Amino acid sequence: MALLCGRLLLRSSRFCAVSTHLTRNFRVCKPAGCPVKNRCSVSSPITDSVHLRAARTGARFSLCRFQICLKSSSPLSSGSVLTQCGHQIHTSAPLRALPAPLIWMVVKPLQKLLAIILGRSLRKWWVALPDNRRELMREWAWQRRWHLAAGAGVAMAIVALLLLTHLDESPVTGRTRLLVFSRENYMELAALTSEAYMEEFAELLLPVTDPRHQVVEWVVQHLAQRNKDIPEVSQISWSVHVVQSPNVNAFVLPNGKVFMFTGMLEAIADAHQLSVVLGHEMAHAVLGHSAEQASLSHVVDLLSLILLTAIWAVCPRDSVAVLGQWVQGKLTELMFQRPYSRKLEAEADEVGLQLAAKACADVRAAPVFWQQMEIRDQLTGELTFPEWLSTHPSHRNRFTQLDRLVPQALELRQSCICPALPPSDPRVVFSKSVRVLLENAKNRAGGGPERARKPQLPHGPTSLPAGLPAALLAESVPPPSLNVDQSSKGLIPVVATPVPDTAAGEESQHVLQSTS
Repeated sequence: MALLCGRLLLRSSRFCAVSTHLTRNFRVCKPAGCPVKNRCSVSSPITDSVHLRAARTGARFSLCRFQICLKSSSPLSSGSVLTQCGHQIHTSAPLRALPAPLIWMVVKPLQKLLAIILGRSLRKWWVALPDNRRELMREWAWQRRWHLAAGAGVAMAIVALLLLTHLDESPVTGRTRLLVFSRENYMELAALTSEAYMEEFAELLLPVTDPRHQVVEWVVQHLAQRNKDIPEVSQISWSVHVVQSPNVNAFVLPNGKVFMFTGMLEAIADAHQLSVVLGHEMAHAVLGHSAEQASLSHVVDLLSLILLTAIWAVCPRDSVAVLGQWVQGKLTELMFQRPYSRKLEAEADEVGLQLAAKACADVRAAPVFWQQMEIRDQLTGELTFPEWLSTHPSHRNRFTQLDRLVPQALELRQSCICPALPPSDPRVVFSKSVRVLLENAKNRAGGGPERARKPQLPHGPTSLPAGLPAALLAESVPPPSLNVDQSSKGLIPVVATPVPDTAAGEESQHVLQSTS
């Protein structure tokens, strides 16, 4: 017993001697106010720890665990230094991971390649098997068919459970949807996308002093102001970029970057139609349609990998497998992706009409716009595809849907303390004008009166910028003569368009201005 106590005392004295020697050469950088309990630890809130091992006569001694205290209110910043025996330990800044949608876009082709390789390998393995081995494999699969079916059922149940745990509710409509990617991830991806678009359109962006940019800016900010009761609208910082391009297009990224092409401005007749178009695009960002569509595409692609592997495993030759893969991709696109895209477009039309109604726009101009777009496509001879082949509903179906939603939108507009609309309905004006144009075209084809000449698309006055309708500029700033209470928070000006009841030439001029 005495011998054992002596050995323990000897080891303790050696340990303390080594500890005392090393603590002279070890300095911990710590903030003031951190009391020391003993030679081996520093108390207080802990954010990091350093383990020391010293080599003495070839053996390792675990001396102690130094706990470095840091105030929680001021953590170590990047570049902070801890000094240990003349060496420096640098703390690195945190690295942000890539957005999940971006990773999926990169991994997606790799997944298909792996499925092709797996299916082709299974086919070659099966072909190389002797006939008796194939027969044994068939018998083995038949004998365990119920086990295999149970395994497949369990796998399907797991997939269904995963899908159910990723269900979400749409912000405005309350529709239940599948959302694999979060809104935050898509905000990061939208920031990268907006930078790419800014570089692409750097030389085509109109200056902020251009009247066309001011018109779009005013309408976007007005829509955001009047719909700030929706959290998804008020949380986004909306910014406008007008691109000098003949493309009839406009889009809004999830982070609120609005890109409007001058070709779309030339197809719009007034500020009310512009409000409807921008409301539709803003609705995509508010509802998070990009994340929703990518989530569906992600799930469908993962499930289709099983079918893709089976195609390459069953088809006898690679050429037949390539054809089967092409057919499988087209069927997936026509059965899932494009119908879902048309559904989201229809939902954006509905929500965008509500946003425009709360901004006191004349929502009756919404169906007129899509009638104009249909006539424009016919006049320009633009190739149109059947709706089931397109990602967007047809102009005729959009006109029908919006015309059905106009009464509800008018009630919503009336509840938002908006000025009264003019008695003339733009839909009636447009229908009468189109009828007059058709009669003139019929008279012209049958050698009618000379005054029924071929109509020409109107051009704006020389004092206005090229490509911007005069009516749009006239309505870009609310006139001071509006007799509206100040509590309405700035309304889109309402311009009464008289119903054409005079000469046919005046009606033709009106409808041409609307369809330009």
